[in-house]
Amino acid sequence: MAENKIFAGPRLRRIRNSLGLTQTAMAEALEISPSYLNLIERNQRPLTVQLLLKLATVYKVDLDELRGGGADMAGGLREVFADPLLAGELPGDQELIEISEAAPNAANGMVKLYRAYREQAARLSDLAELLAREGHDTSLSGTRLPMDEVREILERRPNHFAALDEAAEAFAKNLGTGEGLLHPLKDWMRSEHGIVVRTLPVHAMPNQRRRFDRHSMRLFISERLSVHDQLREIAQEASLLALRTEILDQLEALPLSGNEARRIARFELARYAALALMMPYGEFFAQAQRARYDLDLLRVRFGVSFEQAAHRLTTLQRPGAAAIPFFMMEIDHAGNRLRRAGAQGFPQSRFGGACPKLNIHNTFAQPSQILVDHAEMPDGQRYMLVSRTLDGPHVAFQERVRRTALLLGCDAADAAETVYGQVIRGGAPVLPIGTACRLCERQGCLSRAEPPVTRPLGLDEMVAGLSAFDFQ
Repeated sequence: MAENKIFAGPRLRRIRNSLGLTQTAMAEALEISPSYLNLIERNQRPLTVQLLLKLATVYKVDLDELRGGGADMAGGLREVFADPLLAGELPGDQELIEISEAAPNAANGMVKLYRAYREQAARLSDLAELLAREGHDTSLSGTRLPMDEVREILERRPNHFAALDEAAEAFAKNLGTGEGLLHPLKDWMRSEHGIVVRTLPVHAMPNQRRRFDRHSMRLFISERLSVHDQLREIAQEASLLALRTEILDQLEALPLSGNEARRIARFELARYAALALMMPYGEFFAQAQRARYDLDLLRVRFGVSFEQAAHRLTTLQRPGAAAIPFFMMEIDHAGNRLRRAGAQGFPQSRFGGACPKLNIHNTFAQPSQILVDHAEMPDGQRYMLVSRTLDGPHVAFQERVRRTALLLGCDAADAAETVYGQVIRGGAPVLPIGTACRLCERQGCLSRAEPPVTRPLGLDEMVAGLSAFDFQ
């Protein structure tokens, strides 16, 4: 029977160094020559089964530590090479494993260095935001993906595109959408462009929401989507055809740096146009005021989803016909911010939306329930915040539901104009919040998840505060 051989020289060298042994000392304990151990460590000789057993007996070495580890370390290296700075240098999985096998100490050091770099980048970003809040200009910036660039540009400008609203309003009027938008849109796409809309089952289109086949001139929509989301996908495709000139004009006005950013921005503008088509500005604005911004009433009256109605509220800033300046944020279970938008630009410098005390995080325990906060920032600014969960595409049995949460907010001074303002008028307690834990200096916060970058930690062996990150 052939003897099993394992080439694991670098890992053996790492174990020897961790034990503080010379090659001579380890070779003597293993009853082999120093020169033979040197060949093993340089992967010019294998580790036999007998030698493995000797290592386990003499040094209590975990054999799994010698047999594997490259794949695990490769996972950390994969994180490193996924950074935008190294995206063009991404090796294949096998090459990452080879690096981990050949130089485990160097690979481990590279991972540690990268994570320290990411931590410092996060701190610099927090400090830059703090300086910006205090009116100091800063050139600190991190590496941005095209998606990050587009989001930053759109979040820092009013979420209102007058030309798209006017064009969508005129297009909807020509369609004659009195009995609903779906059938007029399908008829228009068929008669004007020869495009037929079809809904496909999950097994035919398992990974896509929408797909346009140019050869057969058919637009396929996934049955996973709700009827509201199906309508938005069709309206978006129609907007790219009917409002092409207006969308391109708005795209040219955005300060984008590359083709990928332009492609993403074009998609976002088409989504905006789709909502403008589904909820024409004049009619939606009038109904929003009449309903006192009751999202449940608005979504029923226009046949849209809660998320679509909330998003549309953030766009109502037409001169002479402007609504309350709402802003919006969407997160997932892990707290990742997926979208931010606002009629006057998302107020990131004053309301960051990352405070763990916000009700948007509690909505996951109360799906579909509307929760209202009367929140106060450290500078005294108050907001009314409306939060609710959103359900993603339909799922099959044993698939996990994709659920996110949406926050719609406005200045507390405008709350009386909304149906949700009764919570504040009813004497709801004010919720003290902060921009984010790293930038918040509220003492004794039970929800604090990170120390502030602006204050030193108050480490005192004689006194322990309520938070693990008490500061001076």
